[in-house]
Amino acid sequence: MRLLSSALVTLLTLTTFSFASSSSVLVVLDPSLDRENYSIFFGGLEKRGYNLTFRAPKDTSPAITDYDVPNYDHVILFAPDTKSYAKDITPQSLVGLLSENTNLLIALSPKQTPLTSLAAEFSLVLPPPETPLISHHPARSEPQTTIPVTVSSSSPILTPGIPPVWFTGAPHALGSTPMLIPILRAPAESFAADSTSDADSDTLVSASEKGGEGLWAGSQMGLVTGFQTNVNSRVVFAGGVKMFSDEYATKELPSGGPPGNALFVTDVAAWVFQEKLKLRIDAVDHHRVGESEAPKMYTTNDEIVYTAHISAYDSETSTWKPYSGIDDLQLEFTMLDPHIRTSLPPVSGSPGAYQVQFRAPDRHGVFKFVLNWKRKGYSYLESSTTVPVVPPRHDQYPRFLSAAWPYYAGAISTSAGFFLFAALWLAGDVKGERKKGSKVE
Repeated sequence: MRLLSSALVTLLTLTTFSFASSSSVLVVLDPSLDRENYSIFFGGLEKRGYNLTFRAPKDTSPAITDYDVPNYDHVILFAPDTKSYAKDITPQSLVGLLSENTNLLIALSPKQTPLTSLAAEFSLVLPPPETPLISHHPARSEPQTTIPVTVSSSSPILTPGIPPVWFTGAPHALGSTPMLIPILRAPAESFAADSTSDADSDTLVSASEKGGEGLWAGSQMGLVTGFQTNVNSRVVFAGGVKMFSDEYATKELPSGGPPGNALFVTDVAAWVFQEKLKLRIDAVDHHRVGESEAPKMYTTNDEIVYTAHISAYDSETSTWKPYSGIDDLQLEFTMLDPHIRTSLPPVSGSPGAYQVQFRAPDRHGVFKFVLNWKRKGYSYLESSTTVPVVPPRHDQYPRFLSAAWPYYAGAISTSAGFFLFAALWLAGDVKGERKKGSKVE
């Protein structure tokens, strides 16, 4: 019996540890790709504490999910040319993983694969098959499909100052959904075509001048794009898998300097795996001015103090730390529609605290404190607290209202006039009163 209890305790301990871990990664790697050619990228993940498990696209084990429960925190799909997968890897199952807070890193290719239809679910439009990205600039000895792409320094996801990165693959057009996060855009002089020759250059120029809808050219195309769901799970689509390879991480740029591929893919993986720009609301509290506890209900025109405590995840220490870097946070006090919308600034000297004081509207009903902060790249912050607002009780109104003095004066003057009239009527002389001793003839 004691041995059985010890075994159960050990099993529970191991189960708790496995659930407590949040660094398990399943890598679905195409057999045509050599794992050693991606050792810099995969080695960097392992050094940061990730536990990598590899499988082929058609293998049935290890399974991504068991009984609709994900077995991994993150999934990497490096099988851009694979046209058939195991039963547990479908566009529908991958979308379902995101709803379970599993993050995805997916590499695409110019070929038509099941991942092409998956990209369409995230408002990404791919060009026709076999139309890779082509650029003749800058002058270089590499093929026109091997392009050094300048990295924008405006994205909060990337480290500022990353050198150009090598790219080979297919571009994509971005839809109108605000959940898309452009990470790397195509060069302005690049275009997607099925031939590396300039035979159709006149057609491209004419289409660009007319603004043709079917034109796949210019910096409006995306090469690496992120998407963040409403539950804050993340997915990244990369137009090519070679940009993660050791070859491109060490390949010299046409200018003679080292490329930025290693740092770029590290930043992308850190974002999609929830290491960067991950925020949360620790607590919210509200009370009347001069009090410290939240009341059961507020009265119209009460002075209310609302405070939110926000923290950010620090991947270096694996802890949450107070975060005061938001300068455009807003609070809404709503009943169907916002009755009050005000800024929620950080509190000086109190890290992670954001506070505002406002007067409750002169209207009773069921109100909500609503926080809804959504910015590209950052975790969404949402909070809703319901509170009733009631009119004052009968003994809470002031005894006299200055606005009612005309009514007071009218009532007092009417009463005074009535008593004066009554007094004069009762005390006055009555004409025609008969004199004493008079006789009637």
